[in-house]
Amino acid sequence: MFVDEATIVVIGGDGGNGCLSFRREKFVPHGGPDGGDGGHGGSIILKADLGVSTLLEFRYQRHHRGQRGRHGEGSNKTGRSGADRVVMVPVGTVVLDGDGFRVLADLDEAGATFVAAHGGRGGRGNARFSSSVNRAPTRHDSGAPGEERTLRLELKLLADVGLLGLPNAGKSTLISRISAAHPKIADYPFTTLEPHLGVVDRGDYRSFVVADIPGLIEGAHQGAGLGLRFLRHVERCSLLLHLVDPTGAMGDPVEALDTIDAELSRYGTELGNKPQIVVITKADAAQDQSAVDRLRARAEQLGRTCLLISSVAGTGLKELIHTVSDRLDRIQSDADSAIELDED
Repeated sequence: MFVDEATIVVIGGDGGNGCLSFRREKFVPHGGPDGGDGGHGGSIILKADLGVSTLLEFRYQRHHRGQRGRHGEGSNKTGRSGADRVVMVPVGTVVLDGDGFRVLADLDEAGATFVAAHGGRGGRGNARFSSSVNRAPTRHDSGAPGEERTLRLELKLLADVGLLGLPNAGKSTLISRISAAHPKIADYPFTTLEPHLGVVDRGDYRSFVVADIPGLIEGAHQGAGLGLRFLRHVERCSLLLHLVDPTGAMGDPVEALDTIDAELSRYGTELGNKPQIVVITKADAAQDQSAVDRLRARAEQLGRTCLLISSVAGTGLKELIHTVSDRLDRIQSDADSAIELDED
């Protein structure tokens, strides 16, 4: 099961109490306070791990608590600090506050960490309060409680290319032909109910990752259909492939293209400004050539490359992979140039 949202409660370990103790030894004329400090509580640390793919685990284990620090002891012995608890999350996990409005961390690289809840400080023993005017202090501190907070986790898939389009536009069929992914394929809308990732071999021992998300419909930015929940999975993509069915099964193809563009712009992020390639699918089933011509004209008007493919027949797939590879290289080159200019 693919789970991309979870709410968890993280609680840092409590600090150990400081000790109240006085040294009393035979043949030692001068005793005194010797209570040690308590140990610090362990923290909860979220760490991005490539070996974790979903947030399913957090559906069954919502509470995560750090280890408590041990109490201080006599003879100035400090209590042992509690061990930090490291909780593995998928790479691409975004950590938000409990209300889901403020982003606290974006764990978009393997090994990235975020201290979700700090452990409490250990209390001071009475030896800490000894002074020239107070030779026998009885004061000692209790350990501080660990930090407790509710967090919301959202997973955004890491992919180079995102597939967009109305339901039944041919996204699942395409990703199954150009990669080893095996999404469910059927001749009805909303066949895809969860995102799928596929790795595409681009030659020369290089590859790129494609993300297939459930089909969008008008009003997706407001939660209609499945779009709002899954649109975030293409936020990190460098390039979008906008698939359009020219057969008219889901309405006028040009209107379908404009509908998805409008939903991307209204989503509230930079999705509407991401580079796009228009991909006309089901070339083997297109009976109306005028629909293909109108789509090409609309893509040219928008300044986008337009390709005609048939995933079933395999027509145009090599050209598609080649075009996507070249565009990704250009995008990466432009990004590197921008970084160099910023450093200068």
